[in-house]
Amino acid sequence: MHNSRKIKLDENYIPLPAHQGDEIYPNGIFNFNISRILEYIGEGKLDAEEERIAVRDWFKTHIRGSVNEDHLAMVDVTKPVLQAEIRPGIFEIIDGNHRMEKAYRDKIEFVNSFKLKGEQLLAFFVDKRGYEAFVEYWNSKL
Repeated sequence: MHNSRKIKLDENYIPLPAHQGDEIYPNGIFNFNISRILEYIGEGKLDAEEERIAVRDWFKTHIRGSVNEDHLAMVDVTKPVLQAEIRPGIFEIIDGNHRMEKAYRDKIEFVNSFKLKGEQLLAFFVDKRGYEAFVEYWNSKL
């Protein structure tokens, strides 16, 4: 990674407004508005890379989190998961962990995903504090 991906802090940053019932993905101080991300992708306002994830390979390098077993039966593994570059070059699932788990258990080889670069996440923090912390964290990893 090199400094060409350094993010300049916007002192006037205002997050997109959250709507009642929006799904928020908490990752420490980095709280992403999943509903707005998916809305922007669906409307063509956010150009997300599409990638097929090899499920078994994914779990060789990523931790399997806790699973709500009651919810797992209702999960639709045909719906793409959402990957986010939380630090340069490192992508995490921020929407679809249950889909990944179900695909793994059902021996499904691939899951479709939308893959967002760190720079694409900036508008989707729920608060300025998370945005500022992300910019500082990101730049420290370059």
